[in-house]
Amino acid sequence: MQVTETVAQGLKRELKVVVGKDELAQKFNTRLESFKSEVQLKGFRKGKVPTAHIKKLYGRSLMGEVLQETLDETSRKAISDRNERPAMQPKVDIPEDQNAIAAVIDGKDDLAYTMSFEVLPDIKLGDLSTLKLERETAKVDAADVDRGVEEIVTRATQHEDEEGRAAADGDRVTIDFVGRIDGVEFAGGKGEAMPVVLGRGGFIPGFEEGLIGAKAGETRTIKATFPEGYPEASLAGKTAEFETTVKAVGKPVKPAVDDEFAKSLGVESVAKLREAIEAQISAQYAQLSRLKLKRQILDQLDATHSFELPQSLVDNEFEGIWQQANAQLAQAGKTFADEGKTEEGAREEYRKIAERRVRLGLVIGEIGDKQKIQVTQDELRGALIEEARRYPGQEKFVYEYYQKNPQALTGLRAPIFEEKVVDYIVDLVKPAEKTVSREELLKAGQEGEDPV
Repeated sequence: MQVTETVAQGLKRELKVVVGKDELAQKFNTRLESFKSEVQLKGFRKGKVPTAHIKKLYGRSLMGEVLQETLDETSRKAISDRNERPAMQPKVDIPEDQNAIAAVIDGKDDLAYTMSFEVLPDIKLGDLSTLKLERETAKVDAADVDRGVEEIVTRATQHEDEEGRAAADGDRVTIDFVGRIDGVEFAGGKGEAMPVVLGRGGFIPGFEEGLIGAKAGETRTIKATFPEGYPEASLAGKTAEFETTVKAVGKPVKPAVDDEFAKSLGVESVAKLREAIEAQISAQYAQLSRLKLKRQILDQLDATHSFELPQSLVDNEFEGIWQQANAQLAQAGKTFADEGKTEEGAREEYRKIAERRVRLGLVIGEIGDKQKIQVTQDELRGALIEEARRYPGQEKFVYEYYQKNPQALTGLRAPIFEEKVVDYIVDLVKPAEKTVSREELLKAGQEGEDPV
């Protein structure tokens, strides 16, 4: 095998690989002998079929197998011998001339092909110990727990219809309604015996307010305007009139917060219920704190590392983001113009996001390699179990899918690896601790929804 570098520009590489016809002939003869011992033809004992006869029947097919194996072996070896680190699977180009291909198959010519790929850049890591990190934490107080209890009580609240009752906030109003825009009914604008709990915001702005004070048997025409960002684009921003008949008004009946109520939720007492709520809120706060801290780390890693990015990786990442963005718009029946963007501007915005993700992925990978951070089989197995739990009744299919698709398994490994690198940095830097209010922490969490 002879390998010649024909392109070395930045991260781009192109190699010309030539495998001599004598080497191919040797591989072919080895494959032929192996096949001869296995093949069984009518009129011949197993392993006794003449070589010439096998060549005549299966020669071109066997040579095709040899060429494919040779392509796989030599392409891997060419990269391995040069200690290259391809960013993605190399593109292999073989001659398109059918006569040239036939000459190789017939053993009359060498196999020559080219490989083109981008290599991963050399990354000079900055001094991670100089990162400035601040861990924001919030304490769970009695008011937080009270809110948690109230949310549970609200979900458990029942309603009892009461004759002559004027609907108030928190009441359940059962209605029939027909919606019209400019006097014309629209799809999805009609309902019968529809329960509406006033104050929950289950309908468009203005509708629930129009039911305040209504009594059973009363008919009202309620005007309400669909929000500009309403999922059904044909209704967005339009004002509708809803002819509404009230069938019943039910008052809220909240359960008493006592030990019996707590037991109905699976805990032994109100005190234990409050402890469980406190633990849950504490876990939520810790998750928000971690999210904000991770964003700080990624922002600083992004700002302190600059190097040439493999465009193949950026293009691949961009395509994933672009497809997802377009799918979301299509589902909502919107266009980029509805979002106040042009397609060109959106492409530029998403390409920058793709570049950031690729840059951070490479930096995180480099840190992990340098520190010999590994994802254990137990950790990967745990992630697979969690993934399978998302599809009740289909766990077997999920396991089989990941067993047959190593690339998908890599998708489970990547976030675990990333979190372990973040753990390493946090342990190295020892972030300063800062106590903040619940509101500040919640704001921090909203700002850090997509750290990458």
